[in-house]
Amino acid sequence: MRLILALFSASAALLAADREVSFSRDVRPIFEKTCWTCHGPSVQLSQLSLVTREAALKGGAHGPALVPGSSEKSKLYRLAAGLEKPAMPIGGKLSAAEVETLKLWIEQGAKWEGVAPVISAAPTVVADPPIRPEERAYWAFQLPKKAALPLEKTNPIDAFVQNTLAAKGRKQTPRTDRTTLVRRAYLDLVGLPPSPAETAEFVNDQSPSAWPKLIDKLLASPQYGERWGRHWLDLARYADSNGFEHDFDRPNAWRYRDYVIRAFNEDKPYDTFLREQLAGDEIAKVTNDSLIATGFLRSYAKVGYREKDNPEFRFEYLDDMIATVGKGLLGLTVQCARCHDHKFDPIRQADYYRLQSALWSAVEVDHPLVPKKQAAEYKRQMAEVNGKIADLKLKIRELDLPYRTKLLPAKYAKYPANVQEAIAIPGEQRTPGQKLLADQVIRAVGVSDAEIARVISDSDKTKKQALQAEITSLEKTKPAPLPMAMGVTDGDYRFTPDGPGDEPAPGKGKGGYAGEGSYVHEGAGRYQAPPSWFQLRGDVNSQGPETKPGFVKVATNGNPPTELAPSTPHTSGRRLALAEWLVSRDNPLTARVAVNRIWYNHFGRGIVSSIDNFGKMGELPTHPELLDYLAAEFVDKGWSTKQMHRLIMASETYQMASDGTSDGLLAAFPQQRLDAEALRDSILAVSGGLNRKMEGPPVFPVLPKDILQSMTNGIWKQKDDSSDVWRRSVYIYRKRGLPMPLLEVFDLPNQNLTCGARNITTVPTQALALMNNDFVLNQANLFAQRLAESAPNDKAKQIDLAYQIALSRLPQAEERGISLAFLNEHTLNDFAHVMLNLNEFLYVR
Repeated sequence: MRLILALFSASAALLAADREVSFSRDVRPIFEKTCWTCHGPSVQLSQLSLVTREAALKGGAHGPALVPGSSEKSKLYRLAAGLEKPAMPIGGKLSAAEVETLKLWIEQGAKWEGVAPVISAAPTVVADPPIRPEERAYWAFQLPKKAALPLEKTNPIDAFVQNTLAAKGRKQTPRTDRTTLVRRAYLDLVGLPPSPAETAEFVNDQSPSAWPKLIDKLLASPQYGERWGRHWLDLARYADSNGFEHDFDRPNAWRYRDYVIRAFNEDKPYDTFLREQLAGDEIAKVTNDSLIATGFLRSYAKVGYREKDNPEFRFEYLDDMIATVGKGLLGLTVQCARCHDHKFDPIRQADYYRLQSALWSAVEVDHPLVPKKQAAEYKRQMAEVNGKIADLKLKIRELDLPYRTKLLPAKYAKYPANVQEAIAIPGEQRTPGQKLLADQVIRAVGVSDAEIARVISDSDKTKKQALQAEITSLEKTKPAPLPMAMGVTDGDYRFTPDGPGDEPAPGKGKGGYAGEGSYVHEGAGRYQAPPSWFQLRGDVNSQGPETKPGFVKVATNGNPPTELAPSTPHTSGRRLALAEWLVSRDNPLTARVAVNRIWYNHFGRGIVSSIDNFGKMGELPTHPELLDYLAAEFVDKGWSTKQMHRLIMASETYQMASDGTSDGLLAAFPQQRLDAEALRDSILAVSGGLNRKMEGPPVFPVLPKDILQSMTNGIWKQKDDSSDVWRRSVYIYRKRGLPMPLLEVFDLPNQNLTCGARNITTVPTQALALMNNDFVLNQANLFAQRLAESAPNDKAKQIDLAYQIALSRLPQAEERGISLAFLNEHTLNDFAHVMLNLNEFLYVR
């Protein structure tokens, strides 16, 4: 039988080889279906055109596509056959017969009869196939429903968890002791260990209401918002600097951080929380807080300082917004559909560009947090002063110009001849390549004031000094800065004025200027969002048809509006419509993702362990009915996060003892290492040095000199290691280009991207940091001083107190004996340092 099959296959191959392949009949249909989308007359990715034989022979950025007579040497065949990466076409695959046709055509000399393809400059319709029933049937795209409780339990969580365990023949561990439980609750809800008095208060209260009262007390604590707000800031990729090469300071970013802390402390309903962050300038009641909240969309890492400086990166910022909304709020990797339909989930490329269109009109703006009249007067005064200063600076530039012109040629002379030639050609006459070369060098090379000062004439020097003196005087007349919030509003990124004298783009009417320089509509008449376009293969230079706002189709039920009437005529209402779609009861994902994240932050693992991926490449829920029950309960109880805490913490599941296991089935409470901020904050709390001041501009803890010297851009306002910088870690300046070393070693997340779940590592550098870090050593000394002052000359009491403060319990007899022996040979400072290095101090049990 095998011999017959082999002979048949060989015969088929010989017959195929004998077949004469026609370009028009056999190859062109393949090109029309796939290749010409990216390498046709309107688009030539990688500078490769497959429109004519000559163009294919010439090739593109990676060399010739065709070697007639040799398919093995032809990139066209090798990429189509998957012999080289990336396999072509991107996002699809040729059939074996089509690959064989290309091979035979090339082997037969790649004859190319017929005419060049006729394709419109851009397709008018983008493939957007309907969602198939089997795609929508996936669990995450079904609306959550409350199932009947499988067991008679007071708490529904216990009913679902214990039912799952029973099916596997397992039981939960007993309830943990009260000292462990009170420490767990404090570290979980406020991120700080309880004081000995707080521990004793709960342990000694034997009433049935003791546990609910403790939960309510901690939820009412202002430290709750600092702890749980920090979790959200991971998702929001919050930072106080831009990142990338220049890492510019964001002086008003901290207002968004404080907004988040306040929102959690107020138990702001989650649906309101999302509306404010996506459309706080469009909602019915716009407040300072809702304007500050729009900083969520603007918290992306950014190249340069102003949006106008690098307009080509706007698409990357939009991609970041889509990734953050997708992963953070929907649990979907929508950003993977930028270049083609999602490989694994029913997310169409059209879905990506619908979301991009919904966010397209958002531009960067600094919102003044004062009444409109005051803001308008401030703007008028600033425009008047800046106009005068601009005139004076123009005069200085005119004075400097002859000297700058004289000095620049010598600076350009060190560059290659082609660069010098590009610079010498007038800008409008440069080729794209020459423009790129010239612009890079012209931006990088300048003439400093010091260089001009060495060659300027005495008379011009006197004139320049007089002009500079006028500028200095005018600067002093500027009004005091207004409190500003870094956020977004609707505008037109295409218009980027250079100064207060610029006029709006033609046809735009009266307008204002966003803080970063984009046009913001302020005139009469309703704002019209600028058009957005589909990008073929995700290439920003390959414009497809115009797109309209919309949502992810597979997560959409019914026909929700894509634009809503905003509270102001100056915006489109598209972001408001996006927010309403997200928090609709008809959205199957938002509530599920939210409660799963709450669960993860309590137990160290989500019911869906892939926190920001509910798609097919993510993990399945360990307790699907429980997840749906919690999601439905979350919405039914008004999207209250604090109510969800109460429900979770009241369960027997939360109050179990730990046994060292963590398999997601919750037979025991999973032990969790403190995250970086909670560890640093706990050290400060135990030492007695914690500064509990809330909100306000960030602080700059002491950094080693060698690390500071490595910083080339941005700011770090180094101060003494004192109580001024011993505030909670949520207030530390988040510098993207220079993460706080102690926090980084304990798995501080990448501050450039949205983070669903932090990495948890156990590496030697963590132990070394706790043993040798100057901050830890100083706090250990403060802890020792606290012990000495509380129990002078009494080692036994000092040991007891150290255990009560650091571990919320008294030492066992063996521990007390070991500690006394240690203190007989070492200092109290050393003993305090050891306490901060204990595993029990680092872990929630």
